[in-house]
Amino acid sequence: MLSNRVKSVKPSPTLSMDSKAKEMKAAGVDVISFGVGEPDFDTPDNIKAAAIKAINEGFTKYTPVPGIPALREAIANKLKKDNGVEYKPEEIIVSCGAKHSLYVAAQALYEKGDEVIIPAPYWVSYPDQVILNDATPVIVETSENDSFMIDPAELEKHVTKNTKALILNYPSNPTGLSYDRKTLEAIAELAVKHDFLVVSDEIYEKLVYDGAEHICFASLGDEVKKRTLVINGISKSHAMTGWRIGYTAGSTDIIKSMSKVQGQSTSNPTSISQAAAIEALNGPQEFIGTMLVEFDKRRLYLVDELNGMEGVSCLKPSGAFYAFPNIKGLLGKTYNGKEINNSSELAEYLLEVAHIALVPGSAFGAEGFIRMSYANSMENIREGVSRMKKALGL
Repeated sequence: MLSNRVKSVKPSPTLSMDSKAKEMKAAGVDVISFGVGEPDFDTPDNIKAAAIKAINEGFTKYTPVPGIPALREAIANKLKKDNGVEYKPEEIIVSCGAKHSLYVAAQALYEKGDEVIIPAPYWVSYPDQVILNDATPVIVETSENDSFMIDPAELEKHVTKNTKALILNYPSNPTGLSYDRKTLEAIAELAVKHDFLVVSDEIYEKLVYDGAEHICFASLGDEVKKRTLVINGISKSHAMTGWRIGYTAGSTDIIKSMSKVQGQSTSNPTSISQAAAIEALNGPQEFIGTMLVEFDKRRLYLVDELNGMEGVSCLKPSGAFYAFPNIKGLLGKTYNGKEINNSSELAEYLLEVAHIALVPGSAFGAEGFIRMSYANSMENIREGVSRMKKALGL
């Protein structure tokens, strides 16, 4: 009865781990989660007030499919001010979160015979979204020695006449690392040379550390911009994951096609969330800096602790709120009578024994690593690290 398409897709490993952790919590187990990536901060009051105002004023009906004009204009202003790229409101579509933005783009762009290049480690949904749209994901390995940036020369080796797009994500989920300008420019040259699209997922752009600069891929030249879809949203930057507002900026023909798809699936994003998103983009932005200071403290603590563990090493993330430690030195050993041979077994062991939830690197196409989110209180992070050390005999 089921389609072959859906049979070929795996459930989201990050959401599965979170679900298992929540089941244990519901059963009374004290589980500390390093799993799902969402800010542990509350949405700022001014944004919540904008939503309440919208409800009280009866702004609770359908809106235009690609989003209300005022929000699309606010996004256009944000892209110009923050990223140095100019888009007209009609070159922008608002969707139900950045994940939905990516999926609607996939529906509008990919078909059987297309190849979509995805650097590994990758966010778990990229390959499956490609598969769900009958195209073929082409996974290109990256190296920890290169901070998990795709090597442009290696990228070019994987480009064929069927290459439709490259999915780029920076700062990265799961690694927390980003791309420098030189590498981005080299990738941009290849996109123009071979005429493929770059789907640039920049949802973590506001969460960067140590004075790092986020460079919007579309800002690298007019010919590059023509071949770029910028995916972004307010979930991570304004602690609004549940509000489900993401957006895509790109050429008019692609945005119109995405609007067709969205019109036959979800229609418009929630009216109330759109009103809140306008305030998020146009209102005070100090909240982001406050949140970033706290994330930075946690980042430095967690990475220092991980690097102090025998058999573990971790690059310092330059963005987002993830650490991606190399745990190969822990594998092939026995802990409390249980032999651990891969990242999934380690994650299961730590959940069962230490009651900490994290995500195995295999979920991201990177066996021998684990992802740990530090979007949690410092108190919980300290306790979680202590439990991890104890469970591993460190």
